[in-house]
Amino acid sequence: MLGQKEKSTVTANTNINVLSEGTILEGDLRSKGDLRIDGEVKGNVTTEGRCIVGVTGSIKGVIKARDCDISGNAVGDVNVSDLLLIKATGKVDGDINTSKLVLENGGEFNGTCSMGNAISMKKENIQTDAQQATG
Repeated sequence: MLGQKEKSTVTANTNINVLSEGTILEGDLRSKGDLRIDGEVKGNVTTEGRCIVGVTGSIKGVIKARDCDISGNAVGDVNVSDLLLIKATGKVDGDINTSKLVLENGGEFNGTCSMGNAISMKKENIQTDAQQATG
């Protein structure tokens, strides 16, 4: 009828899995939806969605996600297919592989970073390139 809006058949996955402050998980964590970690994970974290590490959150293991926001601590490699955001209170100790990286003022990152098809800047590659250039 005229004047009536059609009902939308599109549904969004709004499920967010939360690991609350004071909770410790030992072992790997996998999810198809978004994750928010305010507690502690001692193991690898894998999600097809977004991984959010809150100010009180920490992960000791490899992170694999589509997007990731880190306000707490991450010790281990971080593999993000789209955007990695390290906030002012965030700290990453490990290697990063991502398409896009935002590091806020005050955020910390210790390791190597590869973005897209970036050339590896590891010590052995630099020495090989220098030898080829002078040889």
